[in-house]
Amino acid sequence: MKIINVAGARPNFMKIAPLMEAYQARPELEPLLVHTGQHYDERMSDLFFRQLGIPEPDVNLEVGSASHAAQTARIMKAFEPVVLKEKPDAVLVVGDVNSTIACGLVAVKLGVRLVHVEAGLRSFDRAMPEEINRRLTDAISDLLFCTEQSGVDNLRNEGAPDESVFLVGNVMIDTLLKNRAKAEASGILDELGLQPGGYASLTLHRPSNVDDPAVFARILDALEVIQRDLPIAFPIHPRTRKNLPKLGLAPRVEAMKNLRLLDPIGYLDFLKLMSSSKLVLTDSGGIQEETTILKVPCLTLRENTERPITVDVGSNQIVGTDPQRILEAYRRTMDGRGRPPRTPPLWDGHAAERIADILVERLA
Repeated sequence: MKIINVAGARPNFMKIAPLMEAYQARPELEPLLVHTGQHYDERMSDLFFRQLGIPEPDVNLEVGSASHAAQTARIMKAFEPVVLKEKPDAVLVVGDVNSTIACGLVAVKLGVRLVHVEAGLRSFDRAMPEEINRRLTDAISDLLFCTEQSGVDNLRNEGAPDESVFLVGNVMIDTLLKNRAKAEASGILDELGLQPGGYASLTLHRPSNVDDPAVFARILDALEVIQRDLPIAFPIHPRTRKNLPKLGLAPRVEAMKNLRLLDPIGYLDFLKLMSSSKLVLTDSGGIQEETTILKVPCLTLRENTERPITVDVGSNQIVGTDPQRILEAYRRTMDGRGRPPRTPPLWDGHAAERIADILVERLA
């Protein structure tokens, strides 16, 4: 049973790695790996493949960056000949990036069964491109694998048949648990002169936060206060770095001596950076999940989350972009007033194995 597995952007790589490993123990499955090239530079792609032990892609579409419409169209145009040539029994996509919906549409229009890993997550915010991608991908998928119960509930409310929906756990947590010991050996803290528990980590990349000067400025208002208390390690996304001078905010950032701007770093270094943080501030969905397992408090700089389990178990606070809310949550966290977080069901490092077993059963 031939399965084409699609990865395109950095968040996909941590999700595809444990699946490619799980297939090795199931000779009934013949996996092919297609890299769309949505993230294509050395730091955002090649380094992750090497560190996570992902095999070399069988096909690299090398589509590069572009607008949402142009990139999605390029991926579809490049992926269709691959499906026609390989005639797979299924196409498996992960997450919610442009590669996910583009390859899903190609598969379904060619009559190939579609599998979506990380299905059912909903922010209910249609201004997020990822929300559109995941809703549409779920609507056309034949098998839907969920990380948390909210995903199952959302899919049932949207009319997905029960026999197509499976709660399996979180493949990204499979990757984290497998690599946690290896990440501990990272020398990133020594390189940056940071002490475990003596700094915060920050990621910021969503267009709603970094393209709007008023919103970005509000976040900086809070960061100015926090960085007076403790250093903030900030691996800065290329989009965010590019916007700083464009929005006239570069002088404010340069004036914050304790806000450490870093180039994008590899998975193991970033895992070490997160795990040793006093707290993490982010607008990323995946980081909300990773900090839950690392037991590091997370402040999410958004008004919503598609991963409500992280709030339910007590590891994540949704604080938006108002500086007063951010600082209130920050002080509450520094005072240790939060409840000890719990581990979500099935986030145990074996989600990929469950998925592979179901694929063997259902594709047969």
